[in-house]
Amino acid sequence: MHICFITHEYPKKNFPHGGIGTFIQTIGKAYVAKGCKVSVVGINVYTKVYEEEDDHGVHIYRLKPRKIKGLTWFLNYKHINQQLLKLHVESPIDVIETPELGLVFLKKIKPIKYIIRLHGGHHFFAEAEERDIDRWKGFQEKRSFKKADAFVAVSNYVKTHTSKYLSYNNKKISVIKSPIDLDVFKPIPEIKVSDDTILFAGTICEKKGIKQLILAMKTVNASYPNLKLDIYGRDWFFKDGTSYVEYLKEKIIPELKEFSKNIIFKGPVPYIELATKYAAARICVFPSLMETQGLVAPEAMAMKKVVVFSNLGPGPETIEHKKTGLLCNPYDVNNIAENILWALENPKKCLEIEGQANEFVYQAFNTGSIVNKNIDFYKSIL
Repeated sequence: MHICFITHEYPKKNFPHGGIGTFIQTIGKAYVAKGCKVSVVGINVYTKVYEEEDDHGVHIYRLKPRKIKGLTWFLNYKHINQQLLKLHVESPIDVIETPELGLVFLKKIKPIKYIIRLHGGHHFFAEAEERDIDRWKGFQEKRSFKKADAFVAVSNYVKTHTSKYLSYNNKKISVIKSPIDLDVFKPIPEIKVSDDTILFAGTICEKKGIKQLILAMKTVNASYPNLKLDIYGRDWFFKDGTSYVEYLKEKIIPELKEFSKNIIFKGPVPYIELATKYAAARICVFPSLMETQGLVAPEAMAMKKVVVFSNLGPGPETIEHKKTGLLCNPYDVNNIAENILWALENPKKCLEIEGQANEFVYQAFNTGSIVNKNIDFYKSIL
């Protein structure tokens, strides 16, 4: 079986990337191990030139961007279509998979089947970010959905929530979680835990709840003045180009007054290195306002960490409160602080939670079973 992903985000060494890129890298290598041929096609957002790369059998084609004002989107999609046709002639593609918007300008090639994996599209996140639907992006997403032959949702929540805005057009849809690389995210007993460290990881933006977490630290630090919040992740920028990190530093962190020094921005790190940061943290906190699934929570859980996650969206699918982790109201600063303080004050109960969290993730997010479910789904539509 030849599976081809369309994405610009496939990880490149020494460059930051998003969760979709990590997902494709993890599952792509696993497909190769199962005997599948895996290709990845996208525009090169890293070095702006044409590049080919082989990553443990996953062949990546990063296409040189074509930029003409007003026509950039058309030219880049044309470039992608040409590359797909070339690949298909050389080695027939069975399945092409994209996120929500990915099929809008792709020319369908028979008999390839086209799948959209719901990672969270424009309609899905518009509500969470309290913004209007952009007419152009909304049109593209609807058109993309009409062209799909089937859908995969990474959580029950993203499946049901997306259906409020977009139709699956009576096409087949299955809920299959994204896998966790359990060879990377596993307990590392040789790394000493810092009792004074809380960890946050993810893109530093409004929807990840980082602002509320920082404000919650004021209450936490009142009882634990030496406790630090280490923040790992890439910056996000407003439409005017303003840095969200700078906004937090200038407008939010000063509210902590004497505890401002306890908020530390560490920047993005490779996910293999991130595992060592999880290992060294006492508690991991991810109070997202909206997620489709959220991989950072189960990654940390796999490493036997107490995780405070959002009680919204897919949170309850990932964590059973005070059994495999803690769930907070991400809009309630006091509730975030209460959950962190509970974890700090109940170390024996937290040991039980850590073990149960590890067991849950190994059952629900292991790559082997998830890969088999995906391959069986692909076969069912071919």
